[in-house]
Amino acid sequence: MTTKRILAGVALAAVTAITLAACAPAGDAPSSDVDAATATDLSAFGDLAGLEAAAKAEGALNVIALPRDWANYGEILDLFAERYPEITITEASPDASSAEEIQAAENLAGQDTAPDVFDVGLAVALSSTDQFAPYKVATWDEIPDALKEESGLFVGDYGGYMSVGYDPDTVPAPESLQDLLGADYLGKVAINGDPTQAGAAFAAVGMATVQNDGTLDDFTAGIDFFSELNKAANFLKIDPTDATIASGETPVVFDWDYLNAGYAASLEGQRNWEVVVFPGTAYAGYYNQAVNVDAPHPAAARLWQEFLYSDEVQNLWLKGGARPVRADAMAEAGTIDEELFAALPVVEGDTVVPTAEQSEAAGVLLGEKWAAAVQ
Repeated sequence: MTTKRILAGVALAAVTAITLAACAPAGDAPSSDVDAATATDLSAFGDLAGLEAAAKAEGALNVIALPRDWANYGEILDLFAERYPEITITEASPDASSAEEIQAAENLAGQDTAPDVFDVGLAVALSSTDQFAPYKVATWDEIPDALKEESGLFVGDYGGYMSVGYDPDTVPAPESLQDLLGADYLGKVAINGDPTQAGAAFAAVGMATVQNDGTLDDFTAGIDFFSELNKAANFLKIDPTDATIASGETPVVFDWDYLNAGYAASLEGQRNWEVVVFPGTAYAGYYNQAVNVDAPHPAAARLWQEFLYSDEVQNLWLKGGARPVRADAMAEAGTIDEELFAALPVVEGDTVVPTAEQSEAAGVLLGEKWAAAVQ
């Protein structure tokens, strides 16, 4: 669970969609005739069986920046491999950031090793639409409009709340953000990556902004908080992992609630780990799926999308402590895992997320001010 991605966009609030023309659907041609790279929905292959046949014929899927301990990705990847043994999955750079995913696609364009699919946050998605191919999964209508680009260039999939994880044997339980400025947290507070590159770190600054009475129109309050944390010598410039938490090197970590919960589960018996979403305004976000416009295995890329948005895999996100994007529709249909759904942490107070414009402005501001604030 190391650095991964720029901000994951919307939850419970609308995001301004980018208006871009999608390619026309390829129609009901059989899989042997369809150009998978131009397919914008399942009908291009006739049906799921047609898409599966086309993907099996390609025989490979390249994924990137998918840590196996991130929101249950390990089980999800293994299930795909089990279901489609004819398709070899290559897992590249599991700890890469969203920006590095796009860089990899650009650097490897035209090669068989280029990524087929992406899992990115909103800021990178918004700035990288030329790299995406529009595709609408079969369950498209059950995805809230606020969580998908209208032509299918990128689509929210799983999300959560920004939280603080901590070792209760090392530090007192923080009850507010301001507690972290105290002497008890000297050299102990880490964030998951660089907020100019990584989504969890970006969200940490966003959360600090709204917890300090700022607004998502201006992340200055959050940058100022981390500057103050740094001046107090409490800010620890180490990317947290299971290993750094287990060793006690990073006893306090800003991260998504499902990732902090994952640390607690994976380190049970080695290290105590508690998770808190501070009272007051909470910051939520979703990560987005997209197909590489230059995917070397375009049918497998689209099969991966259908797989991720199925009931079964949406429940696997839930098993990983994340909130699946189709949760409401699945709850209404009775297909969600009710026990896991009920076990999600209850968050008190208001929930906010940045719009597309707010996230873009925050990204510019962080690029201008972050390095100087924490040097």
